[in-house]
Amino acid sequence: GYASKNQGFYTPRNPEKYVGDISKIRFMSSWELHMHKFLDGNPNVLRWSSEEIKIPYVKPTDNKIHQYYPDYWVQFIDKDGNTHQELIEVKPDEQTRPPKKGRKKKATQLRENLNWAINEAKWKSAVQFCAKYNLKFRILSEKQLFK
Repeated sequence: GYASKNQGFYTPRNPEKYVGDISKIRFMSSWELHMHKFLDGNPNVLRWSSEEIKIPYVKPTDNKIHQYYPDYWVQFIDKDGNTHQELIEVKPDEQTRPPKKGRKKKATQLRENLNWAINEAKWKSAVQFCAKYNLKFRILSEKQLFK
């Protein structure tokens, strides 16, 4: 495992719901661990996986094709009994929109702008992928995760 308490491997309580290799379910933050536990334990979640789907995208920094692994694929039943499938990305709220310009060091502003451009390219590819396979793409931040 990892040295940090906010990183490691997750063992599901309901392994039959997980689609993929259950020995490789990683979490890279306390938010991801929270999400793993929620998906694993929620009776309305039929099946889920973490970083198992790969979507090609063109990275704007080198114009080459790279692979994007969205954080989650989830199949669930809504309150009306309808089944849905979604790809979900978990990001801090401040990273879900373009970076603010302000009194930041140039290096910080440049890094934030590059990260935004890369995320935007990944998410655009994810939306196209989801349209093709009748999925929904959603980005969740701490505002939705901890309601």
